[in-house]
Amino acid sequence: MSETAERLAEVQGRISDAAQVAGRARGSTRLIAVAKTATPETLEDAWEAGQRAFGHNRVQALEEHAGYLPDAEWHLLGPLQRNKAKDALRLCSFIHTIASERITDRLNLLMAGAGTFELPVCIQVNLTPEDGRAGCPKEDLSRILDYSNSSALMPVGLMTLGPRGGSPDSLRHHFAELRKLGEHFSESGQLPSNFELSMGMTEDFSIAVQEGATLVRVGRALFPPTKT
Repeated sequence: MSETAERLAEVQGRISDAAQVAGRARGSTRLIAVAKTATPETLEDAWEAGQRAFGHNRVQALEEHAGYLPDAEWHLLGPLQRNKAKDALRLCSFIHTIASERITDRLNLLMAGAGTFELPVCIQVNLTPEDGRAGCPKEDLSRILDYSNSSALMPVGLMTLGPRGGSPDSLRHHFAELRKLGEHFSESGQLPSNFELSMGMTEDFSIAVQEGATLVRVGRALFPPTKT
């Protein structure tokens, strides 16, 4: 077994353990392997070990790595620039970071021209504006959901980043808040009943799973940065 396969098994085990603690079903959380620090060899090792969903923060890097694993399911996990939208549509099967009407308009126009009718997306919510991260304020979420639902996009859930340097308690509160927003907008009909929650990374994914994450985005625990 390769080192990458061993790391993958460890992360999957931690996901299962966290789900069990929360009384959730095994398999209720999917792992998105973030390929930022991966190499062609470690990507192939992960694929051979059974990992099928991979992600990148940047479209250009995603395109390079998608060339090594063209049959993988590729997720865009970082903010999408308008000039990269066409490439994102060509390469990605899921975008986690819709946060404005402007990018929705751009994607909608491109999808209409290509005859593409549905693209699963999450709306990225910035629950800690003081961090200066991307995402819409929660006060704008209802409007952006309505706008996206009226387009060719298919909003299936919400995404957030944990607060920088957050304590376990603050992380738990943060992820629980996103879950409650998901429940609210599912009840209102703006999200599906089986909505996705994309939350949790290498440092905090166990807490995110306990609070309801259905998608966790883990990179360095699977692909440690190469030491120079």
